[in-house]
Amino acid sequence: MQVDKTTLQDISIFHSDETQSVFYWLNHSTTKGGREYLRILLSNPLNNIAAIEDTQNTIKYLMSVHQDLPTTITNGTIMVIESFFETATDIYPKHPNIWNSIVYKIISAPDFSITKYSATHFVGFIKDLVCIAEKLAKNEKSSLIAQWCNLIVKKTEEPVIQTVLKWPKDKKMTYREILWLGSYLKLHFKKQTLELIELYNKIDAYTSLAIASKKHSLTFPVFNNSTDPLIHAKGLYHLLLKVPVCYDIQLNKSTNFMFLTGANMAGKSTFIKSVGTSIYLAHIGMSVPAEHIELCLFEGLLTNIQVEDNLIRGESYFYNEVKRIKRTVEKISDGKRWLILIDELFKGTNVQDAMKCSIAVIEGLHKMSNALFILSTHLYEIADPLRKHTNIDFRFFETSVHDDQLVFSYQLQNGVSNDRLGYLILKREGVVEMLNKLH
Repeated sequence: MQVDKTTLQDISIFHSDETQSVFYWLNHSTTKGGREYLRILLSNPLNNIAAIEDTQNTIKYLMSVHQDLPTTITNGTIMVIESFFETATDIYPKHPNIWNSIVYKIISAPDFSITKYSATHFVGFIKDLVCIAEKLAKNEKSSLIAQWCNLIVKKTEEPVIQTVLKWPKDKKMTYREILWLGSYLKLHFKKQTLELIELYNKIDAYTSLAIASKKHSLTFPVFNNSTDPLIHAKGLYHLLLKVPVCYDIQLNKSTNFMFLTGANMAGKSTFIKSVGTSIYLAHIGMSVPAEHIELCLFEGLLTNIQVEDNLIRGESYFYNEVKRIKRTVEKISDGKRWLILIDELFKGTNVQDAMKCSIAVIEGLHKMSNALFILSTHLYEIADPLRKHTNIDFRFFETSVHDDQLVFSYQLQNGVSNDRLGYLILKREGVVEMLNKLH
């Protein structure tokens, strides 16, 4: 799936305030490397159903076994081992024995301490990693997990490592064993160790997704092999909301354009972001916040939600909106399946100009049967000339007023909203009264 940085920001996969990002909610990694690999996973959606389903199977299996996996590998463990390879130490005895080991401990006391500390952490790491492989080897559906297990087995076949693996869990190494293992790691097993650490980072990242999936009771999407664009979701909601409202949505080739209206704060932006986030996560292979969701494989996702002006380039808000629409048209002209999400089109110009521009854009976009569109707008007046198009689905979020108080149902309704509640919000917040008191 093709995405760009603007889209990832618009649907909050990443955010300048990390606590407001999807990444933050999905991150349960225990190591820095696992965290960084999770960021890579969330930055690279998959482009075929087989890979997506294999990732789904990986996460599902980890959901069932993660509580049984060893938890003693920490970020500190990884840092100690990696630091050991970067730290210069006095040359170890070529053939360590009880005597030259004692001499090394006395003459090179700091280096001996570093070696002992690092070797001890390595023994714990390699034992736990092999234990993880043994528990994951029972999996039968994930080729990704099978690759992990095979790699761990292959990298630990060395006689020295096999000897270490046979040591009792509570064994205290002798001086000779400390220098023997430290020397072997530095001279013969650095590359393999770093590769195994990288592998553990991957396991940590995928386990993070499994924990998040279980914690938030998310659902794995069903991918349809249809060549036509399709989204059929029931009970879809936004992952980041503590008390979310669920939506049902159905878009397909015959009804591929949702025209969405509603007052400010009625829920339009949240709905659009909910759809975008779920469809994106589905293409990661991750479970999504929905009761059920069936969709096609999309080749691309583009959003137009938080367009900004550019003072340095001298580009206005409206100009950047136009550029974003131009980029969208260029992209979806490739005939591939795209999902396009547009929130409040042409906010950067006057109402009459915005209406004319919006109609022109919608009249063009709705003809693209290879793509699905959700477009929100305040300009309910432009709905009438668009009603002749049978593939446009008109929806709105209802708002009511009781005793000068706004009541939002956040429920998606059929039809078009003509609510104009901006002045009421201004009045409710006391701004009108403050203005009246100015002299």
